[in-house]
Amino acid sequence: MSSTIKYDLVVIGGGPAGYAAAIRAGQLGKKVACVEQERPGGTCLNWGCIPSKALLKSAELYNKLQHSEDLGITVKGLDYDFSKIIGRSRDVAGTMAKGIGFLFKKNKVDHIVGTGTVSVPGMVEVTDGKDKGKVLSADKILIATGCKPRRLPDLDVDGERVMTSRQALEMKQQPKSIVIVGAGAIGAEFAYFLNAFGTKVTLVEMLDQVLPVEDSEVAAVVEKSFKKDGIDCRVSTAVENIKVNAKNVKMDLVKGDKKESITADSILLAIGVVANTEGLLSPKVKLKLDRGYVTVDDNYESSVKGIYAAGDIIGPPWLAHVATYEAIQAVNGMFGHGKPQRVTNFPGCTYCLPQVASIGKTEKKLKEEGIEFKVGKFPFQASGKAVASNQPDGFVKMLVDPKYGEILGAHIVGADATEMIAEYCLGMKLEATAEDIHNTIHAHPTLSEAIMEAAADVFDEAIHI
Repeated sequence: MSSTIKYDLVVIGGGPAGYAAAIRAGQLGKKVACVEQERPGGTCLNWGCIPSKALLKSAELYNKLQHSEDLGITVKGLDYDFSKIIGRSRDVAGTMAKGIGFLFKKNKVDHIVGTGTVSVPGMVEVTDGKDKGKVLSADKILIATGCKPRRLPDLDVDGERVMTSRQALEMKQQPKSIVIVGAGAIGAEFAYFLNAFGTKVTLVEMLDQVLPVEDSEVAAVVEKSFKKDGIDCRVSTAVENIKVNAKNVKMDLVKGDKKESITADSILLAIGVVANTEGLLSPKVKLKLDRGYVTVDDNYESSVKGIYAAGDIIGPPWLAHVATYEAIQAVNGMFGHGKPQRVTNFPGCTYCLPQVASIGKTEKKLKEEGIEFKVGKFPFQASGKAVASNQPDGFVKMLVDPKYGEILGAHIVGADATEMIAEYCLGMKLEATAEDIHNTIHAHPTLSEAIMEAAADVFDEAIHI
């Protein structure tokens, strides 16, 4: 076994939490190592956020070109190469991973290739991979191993008939038909992508709306759009009796007392994630866990002194930007750069068309908690920029405290929603009021004017509705 190498911080996991933590520690002049069994970037960069957005961009362009006649442009001979679309998404992920490698070198982070196991507090052993056998000692250890897709028991994932999001991102052939189980962000995005290129998509959700965590009015707009585009949306529906054959997958869709048998080329499981703790801890290290997730205090420290955790491994909301924020907060705190902040408000984004973005509470949640609120709402069909861009679907909605004007929640469905939500994020961070946004001049013509108009609508002062 190799001699022990001493570090100020050893990070286990190289995803949005892990690589951000390692880079931040390097910026602070600390000697730091990041143990990652694959290339840097984790699930988000390699098998999630980034490559999936590359796929969605291809789908968006193909969709727009199919409707170019609306803008007076005729496109003839339109076609696509599915393998090139998948290949480009992998190339994008590769390019971004190289970028993380460069940032590691810039900030003097040692990239250790393998699986990191906390053998005892203050000690990490590399148990496989290129650097197998290395032993790293550290004053502090940060666990950032994230999550992996949840699977169904007794259903083998083969990458062709049965897939999770990981296999779907490198599928060799486009399925002619697919059942996607789970209509959260991942399920909705893959439904949009595959449907855009002609796959017959059945999107199944056990709860009573697509995008279950989003505002019900927002979800209704997405479901209507999906159905218009030919996606078969089944809500309040369970999938049972899955049988995988050589050429297809058969299953039952059950809604109440009604059962329907359905056959498709493939099935995609988008039913959530589970904590990735395999091989992480030796029997000598007893961390307090909650449903498999590492329990941490307000400083992101676990139940064992000197061992910290951040990102998906500490539980929901399982978002890359939340993971990065938590990791940076944890590192700042552990090395004396301010008191760490825990995440309270965060944006959630879904990149299908129409796009969805939100922050704060939904109307349903406010009603459940007995909190009074006022609603301001502005439709994109009243936005000059949206209509001129041939993107009039959707709206902006603000939920506001009636007494002080505090922004309690914001929900956007429509073009560029995922970019526009940042204004509300900043507003809530700075404790801006609806009146502040109403009185801020927004450039014309822009989609962001809808943010201003929604704020004005709280006071019944919107000009364009």
